Amino acid sequence: MNITFSLYTRETGNNSQMISAINSSTIQNSHFSSNRNTTFIIHGFGSTGRKGWVVEMCLLLLEVENINCIAVDWQEGAKGTYISAVNNLRVIGAEVAYFIKTLQKLFRYSLSDIHLIGHSLGAHTAGEAGRRIPGIRRITGLDPAGPCFEGTPPEVRLDPSDANFVDVIHSNAAHFPAVGLGISNTTGHLDFYPNGGTVMPGCTDLLPEMKQSEFEVIIADATIFGGCHHSRSHEYYFKSILYPTGFLGYPCKTYKSFDSGGCFPCPQEGCPMMGHYADRFPAKLKRENQKYFLNTAADPPFATWRQKVFIQLSGAKKMRGDINLVFHDSEGNTKEYEIASGDLSQDQLYAKYLDVEINPKNTTEIEFLWNKTLFTLLWARLGAETVNITHGDGHRLTFCGRGTVTYGVPQLLTPC
Repeated sequence: MNITFSLYTRETGNNSQMISAINSSTIQNSHFSSNRNTTFIIHGFGSTGRKGWVVEMCLLLLEVENINCIAVDWQEGAKGTYISAVNNLRVIGAEVAYFIKTLQKLFRYSLSDIHLIGHSLGAHTAGEAGRRIPGIRRITGLDPAGPCFEGTPPEVRLDPSDANFVDVIHSNAAHFPAVGLGISNTTGHLDFYPNGGTVMPGCTDLLPEMKQSEFEVIIADATIFGGCHHSRSHEYYFKSILYPTGFLGYPCKTYKSFDSGGCFPCPQEGCPMMGHYADRFPAKLKRENQKYFLNTAADPPFATWRQKVFIQLSGAKKMRGDINLVFHDSEGNTKEYEIASGDLSQDQLYAKYLDVEINPKNTTEIEFLWNKTLFTLLWARLGAETVNITHGDGHRLTFCGRGTVTYGVPQLLTPC
């Protein structure tokens, strides 16, 4: 299978050093440092560890942390049929475990300094390595593969016992009859289901409906559906390094309950951040199989901040139209969100849950904007008397407006 381990450090820059546990002098003569944490990144079916997202993630991690980043390539074993790749991952997991044991022998390296990140079949590969060496600090599963693993015993897939802390991002979970490449069951201590975990906004590839037996035949022939949804897991992790607070997960029983406004704001112990900083959550080991939900944006950087917005109107007693809020940040970005549409009255309080793509810490101002329907009087005026915003951490802000404006004219709101 021609398995290789490529070491990236701040000393190597954009290049890498090939290191081998069989020829351990390559490790000793490299820029590997036993004084740094080590992250292994393992790709999945039909992919490679020599270029693309694996290398890009190593380079980004090195910008924020002085670590040893090792890109594991098993491209020769990951091509061909899906079933053969499933069988091969046992060997890859054993190779990764052997490499870690070599680090222990050479440097007395601590398992508490090791983090394994695996996508798809790579997630179960990380689990296999962790099963062979108990005590690894952390394993992150990026949409662990579903076919051949859904409903199987913990010994043959990623599960919470494979590391001291296991966090999982589900982005293409299989919910038959819809086809999905990822596993839907919880497989970690913290399991995140962005946008419900199956279909990701911004992806245009279709998820067809078929019988499970038909899907297994297609997978065996290496035909992939839902590749964009499946890849979103490592794209979300990548962006979470740069926008840690933009991927807050809310504990909820179902996505439907979360999406309708339930489970907001965060409970007393707070909410974990999906992705790279999930291990900073104090209650991460409170129990296994904790489910967390969030919504993401359709386009990079995908980060959103959930808010509950209340608007008290001033002006006309009653009219028809729609009311919107426009958020501005310090970099000149703006985003407009509709709050309500239909009958509008100053006697009513309008509320809505928003997943805002503007970081609250960078928000410089908010504008109120309304548009009339065809039969609304031309001289009608409307304004926002107050806008109350509750953030996920429970923090509240109130913005006040002065007077009223005609349709299409923005009204600037300032903190009260």
